[in-house]
Amino acid sequence: MKESAKSHATFVAVAGIVRPLMNLLMNKKWEGLEKLPAGGFIAVPNHCTEIDPLVVGHMLYNQKRMPHFLAKAGLFKVPVLGAVLRSTKQIPVERSTTGANRSLQLAKEVVSEGGAIIIYPEGTLTRDPDLWPMKGHTGAARMALESGIPVVPMAHWGAQEVLPRYAKRMYVFPRKTSRLVVGDPVDLRAFEGRPLDRATLTEATNVIMDAITGLLAGLRGEEPPAQRWDPAAHNQSTHGRIVERRGTLADKSAQDGNVLNENIGDNTE
Repeated sequence: MKESAKSHATFVAVAGIVRPLMNLLMNKKWEGLEKLPAGGFIAVPNHCTEIDPLVVGHMLYNQKRMPHFLAKAGLFKVPVLGAVLRSTKQIPVERSTTGANRSLQLAKEVVSEGGAIIIYPEGTLTRDPDLWPMKGHTGAARMALESGIPVVPMAHWGAQEVLPRYAKRMYVFPRKTSRLVVGDPVDLRAFEGRPLDRATLTEATNVIMDAITGLLAGLRGEEPPAQRWDPAAHNQSTHGRIVERRGTLADKSAQDGNVLNENIGDNTE
């Protein structure tokens, strides 16, 4: 994507702060970078800690691909942060149908110009106790099937040791390593020509989540659970912050309604 002079200058300024910080916090090992498409694409990573966007954004920026995230609309109202988000052409997302459709249209325009859109299909930090990818939302699948945009799965592991999920402090020593792998674009040809109803979108989303989970299993050297974690089956909300107590996750969204989701993976429901 051709960035405006203002957008490019803001990215350079932000990167001048974030890249040295990320390099200081942890070692990095990136694999599969040659699989990034030359044109626009949708990146779909796993989501297990609040600094995940910095991990993925760092990698993409180093490949000269400016990262564009779908971010909660409220973040754009935060002083300074909102100005940075607007200057770097991040995409505000609202939960209303009209706002969601507008956000998806903006995302499609970014991708059509060769940009990289990062969507977290899980919609928020995974609720899975062992940090495996949980049930995904359908926004990325819908965008891909409507527009033929490539979906590139990614997985990373290690950043959660620096900042555990919902932790209030970082653990810098001993120095950790963040590993990230880029997979082949997800093959969604089986869904071409099918109506974009819930059954189709759910099936396509499962294919995307399988690709992400497979990459993460390779990084971790472990077998993922046979059944993907479903927050609804465990009486958890699908969005909002939850707290960890004695090894279990307790839903806090009802008490803490003003806590913001970091990234929104589904903007169609």
